[in-house]
Amino acid sequence: MTSQRPAAARLPNLDTLPPLVGARLQSLAAFYDDPALKRGWAAQPYHEMLARYYNLQIPPDASVLEIGCGDGRLLALLHGKKRVGVDVSERQIQMARQRMPAAEFHVQAGEALSLDQQFDFIIISETINHAADVQMIFEQLHLVSHARTRLIINFFNNLWRPLSAVAALTGMRTQQPETNWLSHADVRNLLALSGWEEVGSSCRILCPFRALGLEVLFNRWLAPLLRPFCLAIFSTARPLPPVAIKPLTVSVIIPARNEAGNIEAAVSRTPMMGAGTEIIFVEGHSTDNTWDEIQRMKQAFPDQRITCLQQSGKGKGDAVRAGFAAATGDVVMILDADLTVQPEELPKFYAAIASGRAEFANGVRLVYPMQEEAMQFLNLCANKAFSLIFSWLLGQSVKDTLCGSKAMLRQNYERLAAGRAYFGDFDPFGDFDLLFGAEKLGLRIMDIPIHYGDRTYGSTNIHRWSHGWLLLRMVVFAAKKLKFV
Repeated sequence: MTSQRPAAARLPNLDTLPPLVGARLQSLAAFYDDPALKRGWAAQPYHEMLARYYNLQIPPDASVLEIGCGDGRLLALLHGKKRVGVDVSERQIQMARQRMPAAEFHVQAGEALSLDQQFDFIIISETINHAADVQMIFEQLHLVSHARTRLIINFFNNLWRPLSAVAALTGMRTQQPETNWLSHADVRNLLALSGWEEVGSSCRILCPFRALGLEVLFNRWLAPLLRPFCLAIFSTARPLPPVAIKPLTVSVIIPARNEAGNIEAAVSRTPMMGAGTEIIFVEGHSTDNTWDEIQRMKQAFPDQRITCLQQSGKGKGDAVRAGFAAATGDVVMILDADLTVQPEELPKFYAAIASGRAEFANGVRLVYPMQEEAMQFLNLCANKAFSLIFSWLLGQSVKDTLCGSKAMLRQNYERLAAGRAYFGDFDPFGDFDLLFGAEKLGLRIMDIPIHYGDRTYGSTNIHRWSHGWLLLRMVVFAAKKLKFV
């Protein structure tokens, strides 16, 4: 019988966060509050190695904030006349206070940071590997930064995942919760989305424990030559000046087929964005009462702009095109009616477009841990494979081609639609029509990592094998149009 982890104390400032983010933070707090948490015997040498690299940049008179400080083991080794740590675990913070009585500690999540200070250096050591929402953390850090602040991050190289699992089993590495899939490119992208610019990076540590002096040979002399194999990736970033965001109107297109149980939540949970938000439902030949529910919501929410359409054609792609044609907002975006992508995360797409950081915002489900039933293993493998193929085809990083949530300026969509004849009506999903069109227009595509949850009503409209074969045919088609011209 498995033991139950103790419930964590309620973290502050979680009420405004998307539900999956708040639940993940509470889960992390419970994990690290557990007295049975086993710390690896190699933890101290590893933290000493990390501190050596951090202290190359941090002067003795600096003020330092660490996000996810744990028991303060790393923070105690860093330079700085003022050191402050925050962590989601009350138990870890208590141990940090015992270790560093002169330092300042707070039980807080980086995603809901609330401090009235500014710091010269902000440290995030491996916390983003487990964080509930990395973009939220980076955005919150502007509240505690000044123009000369430097954010220094180190995160885990995914190549080390198998060795890390073995180390945790043998007691060499501290037990860890489920981790995010973050590459260096993902971190650079998240920094850019959040108003930070990477100014330097390095890869360090081939041997994270003492080995009779051999660790010096590996870490000092070989690591710089074997960067792809290093355990720790370091990134240093500076805050960019705030971007003035002109308020834009938004049209949220919701294709809906047999989704009656999700329609009310789609309306009530979709946030108001920019200068005003309209919701456009496009119902697609449902066999349940989806159409009746859409019309009921229009009556139940008279203060919201809700448009009800029924598509004449078939497929999600046709529904998306019908919704975009009816849209009046400056920004058009897609929300799948199954709500496996949380409506509360749509403001990320709006901010990326309205700030000008992206011209095409593409949702990504493959960074944060998914709920148990959200995506089957074979589907996950296929999505990762297609992301590599389509990144090559498009010449830009696209980590998840099949995520339904996407956004762009309506005027760019109109340009895309005007040139649709080049590719033709080849895409029943709507995702690739938009991606290929965005690439042909030379639009800046940026990935928006989101949290992917379980479906709570109905069943998926995706058929793995038949649609998988169709995707392969589309790859060949796109290659002819984009690469082998």
